[in-house]
Amino acid sequence: MVLADDQQLVRQGIGALLGFADDVVVVGEAANGEEAVARAFELEPDVVLMDINMPVLDGISATRTIRQGQPGVAVIVLTTFDHDDYVVEAIRAGACGFLLKDGDGDDLLRAVRLAAGGDAVIAPRVLGQLLSRLTRGPTQERAAAQAVSLLTEREREVLQLVARGRNNVEISQDLHVTEATVKSHIGHLFAKIGVRDRAQAVVTAYESGLVQAGRPESAP
Repeated sequence: MVLADDQQLVRQGIGALLGFADDVVVVGEAANGEEAVARAFELEPDVVLMDINMPVLDGISATRTIRQGQPGVAVIVLTTFDHDDYVVEAIRAGACGFLLKDGDGDDLLRAVRLAAGGDAVIAPRVLGQLLSRLTRGPTQERAAAQAVSLLTEREREVLQLVARGRNNVEISQDLHVTEATVKSHIGHLFAKIGVRDRAQAVVTAYESGLVQAGRPESAP
């Protein structure tokens, strides 16, 4: 993985933390967005941890460039504030999710592993708050609702669980199906609603009204 943050102490701290894990190797670092792009193209890591506020090239632009040129590289955005509006822009740019810098070290390690496996990583405590502030115009709402209307009932259930932050194993347990079946449903619904990854699927679920911030979760 590659660490991209303009503060050397932050990079060193995260690197030291991840160094305790046998299955995570930091292969490169970047002090700005331009360097992050260069490292991603040069090293082709599984994951890039991307600070959203960086000099030369901001984290959103760097994420978009990486995802367009290296779609196999997962990008996790790191942010200081749980009300950072730019996080949604980063997700639209192709980030697989976001984490707070003041979060737990175990959560960071789990997030890196999930991202490497293709899961979305969105800090649970801020998901509802963030998406409730997502600016939704009539055009976006109609487009999202129309896309979701193409889904089967089971695909809608899977999308709801994805939007609630469930990973594939948890979804398979909730719906009493195999993990392979879950992956199949996810692949089909991604194609139908026109998204590339889980994070964008979460945004579509909220924009369409399928899932609403602050509404108690109901069992599928």
